Amino acid sequence: MSSDETGRDVGGRVLVSLAAFVVIVAGMKAAAPLLVPFLLALFIAIILAPVFNSLQRWGLPSGIALLAVVLALVLAVMLFGALLGNSMDEFMRGFPGYQARLRETVAGLIEWLGGKGIVISNETISQYLDPGKAMKLVSNMLSGMGGLLTNGFLILITVIFLLLEASTFPDKWRMASSNAESALEDFRDTARNINHYMGIKTLTSLATGVAIAGWLFLLGVDFPVLWGTLAFLLNFVPNIGSIIAAVPAVVLALVQGGITQALLVMLGYVAVNVGIGTFAEPRFMGRGLGLSTLVVFLSLVFWGWVLGPVGMLLSVPLTIAFKIGLDSHSSTRWIAVMLGPRVAPVEAQEPGDEVGPAA
Repeated sequence: MSSDETGRDVGGRVLVSLAAFVVIVAGMKAAAPLLVPFLLALFIAIILAPVFNSLQRWGLPSGIALLAVVLALVLAVMLFGALLGNSMDEFMRGFPGYQARLRETVAGLIEWLGGKGIVISNETISQYLDPGKAMKLVSNMLSGMGGLLTNGFLILITVIFLLLEASTFPDKWRMASSNAESALEDFRDTARNINHYMGIKTLTSLATGVAIAGWLFLLGVDFPVLWGTLAFLLNFVPNIGSIIAAVPAVVLALVQGGITQALLVMLGYVAVNVGIGTFAEPRFMGRGLGLSTLVVFLSLVFWGWVLGPVGMLLSVPLTIAFKIGLDSHSSTRWIAVMLGPRVAPVEAQEPGDEVGPAA
């Protein structure tokens, strides 16, 4: 085969792969209302599977073990719904009033700056610096989370069936595939990575939410439980989640108590997120995510665009699973390497030296 024909063949495969990727992404975006509950149920099942298996190893029948896990999940969801539901309803009812008071505060700030010789037009504020848009974004996100709770029964049933199916899946796969053990090991590796990440992230996010709620309660900011819950949820969103979580509480503190209270709220968010996110979380996370910082941010944008707010929450686990799948095939392993963190450069070696993996 000539070099021109080889080049055309490679170019054709690349174009077909890109076209298939575009079709798959478009299908996922169109099927997001159905795909989001299933993905959420899948990740919940992966997190609960070790608990379910441990209860069975301790001698509990599978039915009793499943009932215990499901009851614990239902209680957790009910507690979360109770904490979020009442505060969210009150905030939504009072949202127009907070917006009006915010406009008055911003108008007073513009007038004060004008007296100091700094002229800022209302159009500039409304177009570029309108904090009300940030609060509107948060209210829309909370509404989306509340809508997700309405699918709670579907998610719960899916989790139950996934847990029941998990015990028989390895045997089925061994019968269906000639290379079953390798695929099963890849799946176990993916589950271990996701469990490790989600477990540590859940604990650090819970600590973040409790600390933020306590700090806001001490400062007298309205709805401290709501903002603590929002900090807990958005702590799963890498890079920008903590910033988004802080905006509505800081703006509300500005409306309620002025600039001093807003600065104290901001200081509390910075202290909590630096203490937990910069020091505590990396220490317990251990070997890290296996993803570069740029890939983490791009995955947040991509999965958020495809699947909405839940896609942002699951962006890192989804990308980890995607990377492990690419790493399991020699033809796509180079993509997995590119998605990973920085590696040590391979030193030049003399001819005949054995070439080993990079450190």
